[in-house]
Amino acid sequence: MSSNRSGHIRLNSHPGGGAAGRFPIHWGAPTARERGPVIGSAHAGADRNAIGAHGGAYSLYRALAISSGAMPAGSRPDLTNTQPTFSFGPFPQWKNAEKIVSLDPWGHLVADAFAEEIREGVDIRPTIAVTKARLTLPEISQAIDAGRLNIDGTIVHETRDVAVTKAAVDPVWWLPGIAERFGVTETALRRTLFEETGGMYADLVTRPDIKVFLPPIGGITLYMFGDPAKIGDPTQRLTCRVHDECNGSDVFGSDICTCRPYLTHGIEECVREAQSGGAGLIVYNRKEGRALGEVTKFLVYNARKRQPGGDQAATYFERTECVAGVQDARFQQLMPDVLHWLGIERIDRFVSMSNMKHDALTGSGIEIGERVPIPDDLIPDDASVEMEAKKAAGYFTPDAPPSAEDLTKVVGRDLGKF
Repeated sequence: MSSNRSGHIRLNSHPGGGAAGRFPIHWGAPTARERGPVIGSAHAGADRNAIGAHGGAYSLYRALAISSGAMPAGSRPDLTNTQPTFSFGPFPQWKNAEKIVSLDPWGHLVADAFAEEIREGVDIRPTIAVTKARLTLPEISQAIDAGRLNIDGTIVHETRDVAVTKAAVDPVWWLPGIAERFGVTETALRRTLFEETGGMYADLVTRPDIKVFLPPIGGITLYMFGDPAKIGDPTQRLTCRVHDECNGSDVFGSDICTCRPYLTHGIEECVREAQSGGAGLIVYNRKEGRALGEVTKFLVYNARKRQPGGDQAATYFERTECVAGVQDARFQQLMPDVLHWLGIERIDRFVSMSNMKHDALTGSGIEIGERVPIPDDLIPDDASVEMEAKKAAGYFTPDAPPSAEDLTKVVGRDLGKF
């Protein structure tokens, strides 16, 4: 906080707050330079045009490193040779301020687009990185042994690992667009973000001139199979799974849900599509426990299993809401943005039965062909309650999605907003 000459207290989360800087943001502009760089460094002074800090939640670890003396304050990255292994775009969706509001479509190109400013000392950082890798999964090896996949030497190597292009995406929120997407005023959104983070970002309410927010949340990882140039080419076939993080299942193999089985099934389908001449895409969102968090998820596990009669499909969502206050906080309204960043207009095979994801994608203008359910033999025994509850609630279906009215009749509330 600081005091002005009249004696009033002015909230100030970073030095230099007040007047607009020399790098205004024009969201939806046709080029990176016309749009302007996103500058979120705490040491950028008047150049800073974003609320929050680069790196989201990891900025707190950076603060610990600085406070402990392990890292000097004001340290800047050397971006030499960090350029993407494949440069996506620009696509028409990048120039539409309503299509992409939760990430910076130019985020992987800033080292080149703003090279002159970076050389002059402006702290401009990438928010997207693209690289190459290989995946080694036992489920892929099992699919090879079963004859469902073959070793082609390009996508699946003799060592049974799979070649991928992968991208990491940090969230960059254009607040006017986020507010419009959720049907609220920008003022109400900013006030709620300020209050629910305990006043961590005072600029949300003191700097209405700054429209970009770098939220302290996890981002998105993309895994692309086959030629990445085919991902956004509407003449090429695309198989896609949009997967929300589940650490217990995805990493440690917990059998209370279908998350890892469905994820690896999606990877297999993506590999098969790539081997057939198309492309595959896995979108991995950091939304642990339906974006309620792992602590909440484990509390719900206990509540479900300890209730009279044990774990039951009829009370599956009720117990979640009793603990968390809401059944699902993933709010898929923002999910399509990363697919628009890739230029996707159609998904031929969508490896998901989620109506929320399906409706969010089609509602944003992305066409979906076939919906691919998880095979019955991949559903763990302990996950049967989850499947039964979701089917009863109209949470997913391999056929046409139910109406919002049907969902309300089944569970007594409108699940369609999720």
